[in-house]
Amino acid sequence: MLSVITPVVRSNFRLFIEKQSGQNLSRCYQCGKCTAGCPVSYAMDLGPRQVMRAIQLGLKEEVLASKAIWLCVHCQTCSARCPREIDIARVMEACRLQFQLEKGAAADKDVALFHKLFLEAMGRWGRLSEVDLAANYNFRSGHFFANLGLVPGLLSRGKLSLPKNKGAGVVKQIVSLSEKASKGGAAPRKNTASPLGEVNKKP
Repeated sequence: MLSVITPVVRSNFRLFIEKQSGQNLSRCYQCGKCTAGCPVSYAMDLGPRQVMRAIQLGLKEEVLASKAIWLCVHCQTCSARCPREIDIARVMEACRLQFQLEKGAAADKDVALFHKLFLEAMGRWGRLSEVDLAANYNFRSGHFFANLGLVPGLLSRGKLSLPKNKGAGVVKQIVSLSEKASKGGAAPRKNTASPLGEVNKKP
């Protein structure tokens, strides 16, 4: 039996999403180009278009219970295709923030783990290592045989070799500053050189 959905057009939820994302959701007229271009919409329970409409109607519980906000990979395809110039990827991020402020953690533990391991790999190598990320994710998530079918293609394109450790120190600084800022422990730095400047000076 379907549950009753009660729209709340000017909800606090919608106001929060608009404020955090900086987007005017009234501009969306539901053309569906975001969902049509999304590379992971096939795995979503609600497509980007449906998420946008649900936010317009103030359907907070439906949006926050959706897997879509966690499956979004922020490739910006939806934002680039939107004829109303809405940054839909930022809207998705604002939905994640709303969930985390209320629940304190990501709804999908595998997604949270993947993000954590991604940053750890970047910190070790200064760039993404597919070998490092895939091996650690499969082991620590318990999905030991996930994506093994992709290995032949990755090998043929030379994607399974470990990268040279280049710029890892700078990336670690950036990650550290981001973590401090997210915890409210970092104040804006004034009149200080960017750590990227050290890399730019090198040939």
